[in-house]
Amino acid sequence: MSEMQYKAVKYIRLSYTDESNGESDSVVNQRKLLDSFLENHPDIEAVGERVDDGWSGVIFERPAFKEMMEDIRAGKINCVIVKDLSRLGREYIETGRHLREIFPAYGVRFIAVTDNIDTLKDNAKDIVVSIKSIINDAYCHDISTKTRSALSTKRGNGDYVGACTVYGYKKADANHNQLVIDEYPAGVVRDIFRMKLEGVSASKIAKTLNTTGILSPIEYKRDRGLPHPKNGFADKSDAKWSATTIIRILKDETYAGALIQGRQGTLNYKIKDVIDLPKKEWARIDNAHEAIIDPRDFELCQRVMHLDTRTAPGGDKVYLFSGVLICGCCGGRMTRKTDRKNGKIYYYYYCPTGKKNGCEHPNRIKEDALIACALESVKSHIVNVVSLESLLRSVKGEKYATKLARQYESHIAENINQLAKVGEFKSTLYENMVLGIISKEEFKTLRSNYAEDYSRITQIIATLKQEHADIWAGTGERLRWIEHFKRFEGLTALDRKTVTHLIQSIYVQSKTDLQITFNYQMEFDNAFILSSVVEEVA
Repeated sequence: MSEMQYKAVKYIRLSYTDESNGESDSVVNQRKLLDSFLENHPDIEAVGERVDDGWSGVIFERPAFKEMMEDIRAGKINCVIVKDLSRLGREYIETGRHLREIFPAYGVRFIAVTDNIDTLKDNAKDIVVSIKSIINDAYCHDISTKTRSALSTKRGNGDYVGACTVYGYKKADANHNQLVIDEYPAGVVRDIFRMKLEGVSASKIAKTLNTTGILSPIEYKRDRGLPHPKNGFADKSDAKWSATTIIRILKDETYAGALIQGRQGTLNYKIKDVIDLPKKEWARIDNAHEAIIDPRDFELCQRVMHLDTRTAPGGDKVYLFSGVLICGCCGGRMTRKTDRKNGKIYYYYYCPTGKKNGCEHPNRIKEDALIACALESVKSHIVNVVSLESLLRSVKGEKYATKLARQYESHIAENINQLAKVGEFKSTLYENMVLGIISKEEFKTLRSNYAEDYSRITQIIATLKQEHADIWAGTGERLRWIEHFKRFEGLTALDRKTVTHLIQSIYVQSKTDLQITFNYQMEFDNAFILSSVVEEVA
């Protein structure tokens, strides 16, 4: 049998992990080693070579390995030569199955040169192969654990670990773990958000971008030679913009400065199928990089997308009050309808719930009357906001806020001292019980009492800190919400952009009674209360 001429395949495998370990496992060095071995074994003829470059040994679904197995089944080869056992595979169950079942079934001789394993000889005993296979498997587990740990640490530090960046960003030249704005696509992203807030549908936005010749995200990356994921934003075979692409961009918090990573993973190092991970396991870092979209505008856009955004048949614009008009009787969304009378077209809103289902709301309210009433309310609110700003930015406002804030800071400090004392008393309880100063029953009672005190004082501190923050809700940097309304000074007409930016909801009580809740209503209310106190003090 030893005089038999074997037809062998040189099988070479290199993973990214192996490559980082140095040159010893490189494809070139593996090939040299195998060729040198064959020179000293004239009974073995090399009839082929299969190379899996960049493939893990844990999985056996490798292209070159599969081709080699096809040659074995076809009877073209009856010998497999590798550098060492780990080149065949690092997963000990599948590696053992090939050595003990599959290769023998086809009469294949297996040789691992540096491990001195040859199934034709006695040095290929099961115990030796099993131990080496287990060691190789353990190596993969160890590498996987270290890699996962390193990635988790980087994500926790706010480092970007993805291979491909989100459209609108690129990796910083000096720090590849930091995202910076890529100005051209960032401008496209800003246009997308602007159009959405103006009431343009996602399909119309996509159509506009395609018409103006703007490359879709994946085509832009291909054009610039940038890394791009498979099946990313390319929703269609021609890689054009689509409504799905637009919605993905509108929902991506990366554009508001948040870095969210680790949304997907694998069950373990042996199973490579990607699964979606629960939200609690995601790594989220806010303000990790410069935002393309102001966080307030991003949140506003999310609210707009959750509204009822129906459009007219064949239309590209969302109705003016779509999603914000609510029946004051039943709380249902009101619907826009068209009425034709004497050759004229009239638009009105009504509650579809109806009297049969318990809603007593008036049958309809004309759109032009609704627009006129809402416009006057918005203009009046803007005037009130601007007046609040004048008072809150005044010297009297700043002085009063500073004085009140110091009082709260004093209360917070006092409660922190009390909390520290409670913590000290609680920490000595067990020692006092051991020393016999207090009984076991007293220990339990006091421990319970201190726990309640600790919880109560902690809650008081949290409340005081919130009230302290609320004091400055109308001053300094916290006045930025006022700028949101000031942009609409001099308003003469309502459009979808104005409605979505300024109005949260409109409750229609009757044809003449509207209850409008504006965006940043809480900030306005807090500022109004503070301004009243400032005027009283003055």
